[in-house]
Amino acid sequence: MSEKRRDNKGRILRTGESQRKDGRYAYKYTDAYGKPKFVYSWKLVATDKTPAGKRDDVALRDKEDEIRNDIKDGIDPTGKKMTVCQLYIKHTGLKKNVKHGTEKGRRYLLKLLEEDPIGAKSIDSVKQSDAKSWAIRMSEKGYGYQTIKNHQRSLKAAFYMAIEDDYIRKNPFLFKLDTVIEDDRKKRVILTPAQEESLLAFTQNDPVYSQYYDEILILLETGLRISELCGFTTKLDFQNRIIHVDHQLLRDSEIGYYIDIPKTESGQRQLHMNDKVYEALQRVIKKRGKVQTITVDGYSDFLFLNRKGLPKVAANYDIMVKGLVQKYNKQHEEPLPNVTPHTFRHTFCTRMADAGMNPKALQYIMGHASIQMTLDYYAHASFESAKSEMVRIEAAKDAVNQTIAA
Repeated sequence: MSEKRRDNKGRILRTGESQRKDGRYAYKYTDAYGKPKFVYSWKLVATDKTPAGKRDDVALRDKEDEIRNDIKDGIDPTGKKMTVCQLYIKHTGLKKNVKHGTEKGRRYLLKLLEEDPIGAKSIDSVKQSDAKSWAIRMSEKGYGYQTIKNHQRSLKAAFYMAIEDDYIRKNPFLFKLDTVIEDDRKKRVILTPAQEESLLAFTQNDPVYSQYYDEILILLETGLRISELCGFTTKLDFQNRIIHVDHQLLRDSEIGYYIDIPKTESGQRQLHMNDKVYEALQRVIKKRGKVQTITVDGYSDFLFLNRKGLPKVAANYDIMVKGLVQKYNKQHEEPLPNVTPHTFRHTFCTRMADAGMNPKALQYIMGHASIQMTLDYYAHASFESAKSEMVRIEAAKDAVNQTIAA
């Protein structure tokens, strides 16, 4: 019977274990691909002390347990050692031909990861506490809650891919962000019917801002995204009174003007021109005249132009609405909230929800990717809308009762 191998403390070594002359322990094993591998440690078990002057490390037998579990579960021993940055690059590389804004956002997040300690960590070493610490550091650097949440969603997707590829077992970014940092997002701003009417009247009669009345009216009556409105050309379907929403006009500091498809696949839709919108668009075309504009990705004759004769983009409307609201508030005892062009979209959607529009129809009109986004407007009804709905239902009941009585 062969003698059992022992370490310098007289302890029996297991199969694959050995101890070198300098006292360091080694474990030899065969990985999932049939290749021989080695791991080392100055400690055989966790209770051993690390020799003076040597770097502390996980005990050899703890490493053995992890290796056996990885082999049993089919975990890729190489893949799990890639860094968070490498994982993110691999994940984003699997989906090409994305929008320019998406590609720019990817580069931005990768830069943030490269500048943060978590980016260089191997993905198998990232714990949930590490991911939460990352979120806190982002907040301390001044990034807003929504920005951090968007980045968390991207990293969560990358780690899900790592799980599916058998690199790791758990997703460290699977946690509720508001349990780690404060949700500082401002509540959705919606104009009341009275505020909407008052703002439109003020805009129409103001010597400076009256020129923007039709654009604001169109936004309030259609729920369009501002970039979709910017994409309007003079080629409108007045005969059928249809607005074809199939592109948006954007401008980027790197590439200038460019055309993109709507924000989501559901964004491609057709909207009805009601009388107000029809008349407003007719007035805009008449005032615009036959000005020649630039061509952007095959689109020309843009409808809404700035003072230089160039197509307007979202930034132009942001500045305009901010100035309009500031002037309005100086002349009214009841000031408006923090109104932006997107406020008009929220206001439209809320009006339609309050009026009882079928949620699926409203989802189509808004171009929402999911019905939940649309239902959110129904879930946040105001007192006025709830009161109106109750009055309507009571009136309907009374009408039925009167019919029965007759």
